[in-house]
Amino acid sequence: MFGGGGGGSGGGAGGHHHHQQAQNNPSDARHYQQQYTHSACDRYLCPDTLACVHFPHHCPCAWDAHDDKFELAEGKRTCVSKGGFRPGETARKIELARKGLL
Repeated sequence: MFGGGGGGSGGGAGGHHHHQQAQNNPSDARHYQQQYTHSACDRYLCPDTLACVHFPHHCPCAWDAHDDKFELAEGKRTCVSKGGFRPGETARKIELARKGLL
């Protein structure tokens, strides 16, 4: 049903074709931890994108075409979905939230 391997004979001449499916990533953090551990960086390694930058707030958003990056206090940054708002609307909402008005 879900694997695409239903019944029936679709192999022609009575043969069966077996397709190798890609194996899913593990359901724990081992895959990520291996990537992180084996990343080469002599500066700051961004934990979510594995980009090597000079400062934490220089880390790019993982989906920069869809996210706007905002620098927060203490050298931190956040990525927020553009969400189809008008240009500048996300920044306005972030500012309202900073001021406790949202």
